[in-house]
Formats: sequence, structure tokens, C-alpha cells
Amino acid sequence: MEELTVETANGPAKVLLSDPETTARGLLVLGPGASGFIGSGDLELACRVALGRGMAAALVQPPYAVAGRRVPPRGTQTDEAFTAVTAGLRSRLPDGPLITGGRSYGGRVACRTSEVTGSDGVVCLAFPLQPPKGRPSRQDELSAVTVPVLVVQGESDPFGMPEPPASGEIVVVKGDHSLKADAPLIREAIGRWLDARLAI
Repeated sequence: MEELTVETANGPAKVLLSDPETTARGLLVLGPGASGFIGSGDLELACRVALGRGMAAALVQPPYAVAGRRVPPRGTQTDEAFTAVTAGLRSRLPDGPLITGGRSYGGRVACRTSEVTGSDGVVCLAFPLQPPKGRPSRQDELSAVTVPVLVVQGESDPFGMPEPPASGEIVVVKGDHSLKADAPLIREAIGRWLDARLAI
């Protein structure tokens, strides 16, 4: 694993990049939840699944988290930083499909930026449909994605259960927003979905 610092217009981002032993068959770029923590089990699991299929995998810690803040800034700063980091990684690893995604808030960022990043697919781990105590719903962010989408959602997630977008699917697993209860099913779902993207 290689740790990179990538300068963006909104400050430096940190990237943990894992390359396969041979030429990468594709690139998976994932962002964290709102806290900015890139060591969550579901993110690491997704990276291992991608590596097992010969893809490179990158975990992106956004500038606000690198700076020690635990709450994303308002506006488009995080989207812009994720787009810039993804572009840099893609220029380095141009072969195969580009898959973007993330956990919770990171999945929202990947949905909103899927067109500008040129993503071939989006993986959302625990998509935060709406805050447990109210609105607004973020369904529009998910529904607007035009490339294939995989959403892995805990059956008792307090953030709710989104509707699948036209080009996507939702895999419901045991547990809540943490996605800690059913790693085998999560691994199988991500692997099957990535296999389909790699076969195109």
C-alpha cells in the first residue's frame, strides 16, 4: 500500500493506494463517511475484493479530514476535491473501468460527481437516505446517477432504505448503518457486481 498526498484547490487530500501485482484491470476510488475516517471495515473489505480481481483500489481522505475537522464543509468543496483526486489517479491508472463510491457521505459524493469523474459505476456502502430525525431525503442524488450503481444497505439502517436508481440495485444485508454484521454477503455482492463491470 502506498500513501500519497494529493494537492487540491481546497487543501491536501490523503490517498491510500493499493496496486495489484500485475497491470491493474481497473480502478476503484472510495471516499469515507462524514467523519473522514478511511479505516472502516466495509471500505477496507471493498478494496480487498477489488484487489482480488486485479483492480487498483484507493481510499481518499478529503481535505477537511486531513486538516483535523470531522464535519464536511458546506458547498461543493468535498466534491471538487474528490473529482481532482480521482482525475489524478485515473491518469496514473488508465486501464479498465473506473468505479467510484464510498461509505455513507462518501457514497453521496461519488453519486454527485459520477458524471464529471467519468465513472463507469458507483458503489454506495450504507447510503444515508435521510437523517434519522428528519428530512431532507437524498434520494435525488442517487436517482440522478446514470451509470450502474450498487447500494449495500443494512436492513435496520436508521438512515432509511433508498429506492434503487434506474440503472442500479440494492443489496440488503443484516445489521445497521455500520455494515458490520454480514461481511460474507457484502463481499459476495461487491464481487459479483465488480465482475459484471470488468466483463464489459
